[in-house]
Amino acid sequence: MSDPIDVPAWRRSPALSVRVRILAAILLVTAAGLAIAGTTAYVVQRERTLSDIDSVLTDTVDDVRIVAADSAALDLRSALRAVIAGVRPATNESTLAVIDGVAAFEPRAVDFRLVDDALVQRSEAETASNEVVLGTVTASGRLLRYVFVPVSVDGDPAQGTFIAAFDLDAELKPVSDASRTYLLVGLVTLIVVGLVGWVVAGRLLRPIRALREAAARITASDVSERIPVVGHDDVSALTLTVNDMLDRLQGALTGQRQLLDDVGHELKTPITIVRGHLELMNPASVGDVVATRDLAIDELDRMGGLVRDISALAQVERSALANRRPTDISALVERVRLKAAALSAHSWVVSATADVVVAVDADKLTQALLQLAANAVSHGAPTGVIELGSTLTADAAGRPRLQLWVSDHGPGISEELLPRVFDRFQRGTRGRGPAGSGLGLAIVAAIAEAHDGTSLVSTTPGGGATFTIDLPTDQAPASPDPKGIRS
Repeated sequence: MSDPIDVPAWRRSPALSVRVRILAAILLVTAAGLAIAGTTAYVVQRERTLSDIDSVLTDTVDDVRIVAADSAALDLRSALRAVIAGVRPATNESTLAVIDGVAAFEPRAVDFRLVDDALVQRSEAETASNEVVLGTVTASGRLLRYVFVPVSVDGDPAQGTFIAAFDLDAELKPVSDASRTYLLVGLVTLIVVGLVGWVVAGRLLRPIRALREAAARITASDVSERIPVVGHDDVSALTLTVNDMLDRLQGALTGQRQLLDDVGHELKTPITIVRGHLELMNPASVGDVVATRDLAIDELDRMGGLVRDISALAQVERSALANRRPTDISALVERVRLKAAALSAHSWVVSATADVVVAVDADKLTQALLQLAANAVSHGAPTGVIELGSTLTADAAGRPRLQLWVSDHGPGISEELLPRVFDRFQRGTRGRGPAGSGLGLAIVAAIAEAHDGTSLVSTTPGGGATFTIDLPTDQAPASPDPKGIRS
């Protein structure tokens, strides 16, 4: 039985999609907001209703005393009868007069009756100290908010109590009904928000979904697919970034394939030559063995140089971002001239200098200029002057550019070779020295691209070739400052 495959966490499918999680977050926040608002409104309205009931009951105390005093009754029974007749109960309110612990009078038309033994006994107990009592009780199957008002008449020993009570359930019913309506409206609102959120989230995440599907379809053999860009929001910006990444990935894969094809083609020739001579070599002939050995060593040396150049090109392309620092361009060109003087007996001169400080990768630019110098030695005139220089100029749009060049006065480059001179494994046909790997100028082009620049070649007036590295800069364009000839 095979062991279960441990799938990396980043490869596992999420339990919930982003669309569902976004919608869940929206619904949770909306539900919380509706719940808080509804609860707050319910509590405020309920407290306001209860406060209004207490206010009415408090006013009833004054009304009872006023009516009892105005009645001028000589006994308690007459006074309570006048109070029952004079203090009319409001909606959802009822009143009752109690004499010596017995219900005596109640209005004829009320929403409910207060005749309840427990309530009567409670009123007698709570008014024993002859004080007004405000409270809440459940009686006759109702939750009541009541006031007990003691009533007495001078000369009459009987003790009376006027009871006024509101049915709290009936009074709070509008608040409860409004809360139920709010709950229903809240549920409908959540459903509408959920539907709208589902549609909107789907539209917003559609480019990301297309991105995932496109990424799933992209293989090493086909990276040409791109994601359509719709809108001008953050998601469309992400789409543009991914498309740019795919462009770079396609360029890198295309360059790798081209490099592998070119390397295979370049290595095939020396291998075939060595194998052919070894097969035809006469082991009995010392001269044939020596000649074959020399030829094999020469081809192996050429293959070794090819491998070194491939490694150098790969290193340049791997560090695509140049390590830029402020660099004195005139000093850099002078250092290159001094180093190039060791390559040959030519007269190395700086014909023009841009006295500026520009942020560049000095090491890589030195490598590129020395490669151009070595190319001028190999393919230029055997003697004479090789010029180096730098200048600030501007492109057609007026943007400043820094140009560095190496110019020789040799046979030059044929017209048909000019467009391909910076391609990999492209070799000139007019050189004097041994044929190189054909990667030197490709390395120069890669260094220029690492600086967001370009590499150019043109014919030198009077014969020869001028190779230029053209870089963008933030320095103001200026005319070249001739420095004369430096030997």
